[in-house]
Amino acid sequence: MPDPRFFQSSGPFRLGELAGIGGGRLAEPADEGLQIGNIAPLQDAGPGDLTFFDNRKYLDAFRDTAAAACVVAEKDAARARAGMPLILSETPYKTFALIAQAFYPRPAIEPARHESAVIAPSAVIGEDCRIDPFAVIEAGAEIGAGTAIGAGTVIGRRVVVGRDCRIGAHVSLSHCLVGDRVTIHPGARIGQDGFGFAPDPAGHVRVPQIGRVVISDDVEIGANSTIDRGAGPDTVIGAGTWIDNLVQIGHNVRVGRGCILVAQSGVSGSTVLGDFVAAGGQVGFAGHLKIGAGAQLAAKAGVMSDVPAGETYCGAPAQPIRDFFREVAVLRRLAKKGTTK
Repeated sequence: MPDPRFFQSSGPFRLGELAGIGGGRLAEPADEGLQIGNIAPLQDAGPGDLTFFDNRKYLDAFRDTAAAACVVAEKDAARARAGMPLILSETPYKTFALIAQAFYPRPAIEPARHESAVIAPSAVIGEDCRIDPFAVIEAGAEIGAGTAIGAGTVIGRRVVVGRDCRIGAHVSLSHCLVGDRVTIHPGARIGQDGFGFAPDPAGHVRVPQIGRVVISDDVEIGANSTIDRGAGPDTVIGAGTWIDNLVQIGHNVRVGRGCILVAQSGVSGSTVLGDFVAAGGQVGFAGHLKIGAGAQLAAKAGVMSDVPAGETYCGAPAQPIRDFFREVAVLRRLAKKGTTK
């Protein structure tokens, strides 16, 4: 159960309400008035809790759960225990996520300016903002209405942050334009120098990084992630992209809409990711590549060449997943032959 010291439930809700919130429908309309007090995973749920089933690995837990009700795909409804109230959905996980948001909505921002915050006279702060202790907002910066700036965060000169953003503690923003409803988690560094230099035996020569970072609306950037500003062209993060913790994005990179970059992945300079590209944990992209829209890169993939749209690649160097597993199968057969000699 969520610890009430940190998470306050907005429940209870009627099951019919929750079906509407999640975009599902009741398997039995008679269950509309069932009171649901909380949400919980299959194995932890008890009477009064709503759970969900969306992965066949948890089929036994689904059959045995003590939950009061469950969100499930219609094709799996017959696997539920007899008489269990169900919310049917084509996308059970999404439906459960929307319901979870109803039980645990994001805390509202309470407008305030802490007396220890340092705000330049020329900075423009919108209405209903929250500025936490020891935050620094430098000259010419603009902060949109309803935005929260965490403790110890530095908003650099002339940086623009849009409306209803949440900037965590100890973030640094420089040379960047940030859209609306952007979330940046603690420790992220955005807009610092890109890694640009001309190699020379007598001493490498720095190339001035004179681009920006442009972050579109509804982006989420994880803790301790870094996004370098461009060398001339901008580094661009497309709308609705989600970046996990400890991700590095190099200068001049362009990330499309709705991309997902999982923890410890890295994108080298001037690589372009199309819309809805998904990269698993520790994926590494070489520089100056083009990754087509909808491509998927499996965890730990080393991407050394362009990837066509819609393809799934894995391995290092990365290759189409069918080829990768065909090679794995051949190696296994060879290994077995070697042990039988």
